[in-house]
Amino acid sequence: MIKINKPSDCCGCTACASICTHDAIRMLPDSMGFLYPKVDEDKCVDCGLCERVCQFNDNYDKSLNLDKPVAYAARHKDIKEIMKSRSGAAFVAVSDFILEQGGIVYGVGFKDHFRVAHKRAMTKEERDEFRGSKYVQSDLTGIFAQIKEDLKNGLTVLFSGTPCQTSGLNSFVGKKLRDNLFLMDIVCNGVPGPFLWRDYLDYLENKQGARISCVNFRDKDLYGWKAHHETFIFSDKQQKESFDFLFYQSIMFRYSCSNCHFSNLQRPSDITIADYWGWERTAPTFNADDKGCSLVLCNTEKGLKLFELVKEDMHTIPAELANVMQNHLLHSSSIHPYRMEFEKYYAERGFEYACKRCGLMGWRYVYNRFRKEVVATIRQIKYKLFN
Repeated sequence: MIKINKPSDCCGCTACASICTHDAIRMLPDSMGFLYPKVDEDKCVDCGLCERVCQFNDNYDKSLNLDKPVAYAARHKDIKEIMKSRSGAAFVAVSDFILEQGGIVYGVGFKDHFRVAHKRAMTKEERDEFRGSKYVQSDLTGIFAQIKEDLKNGLTVLFSGTPCQTSGLNSFVGKKLRDNLFLMDIVCNGVPGPFLWRDYLDYLENKQGARISCVNFRDKDLYGWKAHHETFIFSDKQQKESFDFLFYQSIMFRYSCSNCHFSNLQRPSDITIADYWGWERTAPTFNADDKGCSLVLCNTEKGLKLFELVKEDMHTIPAELANVMQNHLLHSSSIHPYRMEFEKYYAERGFEYACKRCGLMGWRYVYNRFRKEVVATIRQIKYKLFN
């Protein structure tokens, strides 16, 4: 049976629970909402399937990978699609093709009151919910089994998620059904806990005295592509409020994010997409309007052939791998020195207290932000004086 010796050994992909034919494994949340497998030893027959399906290790399946990825800078030809997406709308171009062929797309959307979860889409209208960043670990409950059923029924499936999720799904599905499954991962910075997101929404609604009706994790319209600001529309007030980007903090990440096996160019997916930071090194005028540019890595022959079929809907320029190496293609996220303390404060006193105690809200946050702005201003002045 599967055993998690320490939290950083499990990414919560649900592959072990999904493959158990005796329903002996449940995914249970910790204090921050991260799911971990719990084995019912009365039901377990010790068949070993759960241990074999786990791919959160350095020996994950790379059998389909090219010697090195084929990289592109990419932007959708329709500026409207770019503006509705967080980068260059590469995901839209690929998923459009899959849907137009009668396939199914799985991506991250919202359930209930903005609970982040994977969902199934048969139409472009349903797929549109998957656009954009959602910086919370998604709920995959039941999704792997649903995908396998689609594949058994002869459907083509595109699954989009983090690399640990695609690695787990690849192992769960198996080689016999892999031909009609296209995996797309993102260059992932790390995932905050679902309970934190839930409590953050409660905090904002209490503060504003109104219920949230719309969420945007990165508002490109107000702040541009490079900015990281959340915006929320509150239904009663019908106004848009902006808050600093709280969920980009590694203090809220799952422990496994500091032990990521996929922070390299041997990706566990057919295609990898990301914001293309540093696009200027590939084509200085390609994203001159600063509306967004996608990095696309074709990691397998399947991925390369699929991208060739959708390129007619995109402006693309081949990129050298040396010019695309972002931090999380080189190494895992670093564990925050106060990560354990944050979880302790959160479990004992709640979201607001933990954030204030760790300098993410309140006077500590204001002071630290002011100090950073002063340091940045001094550096700019020195640069102008001595250059």
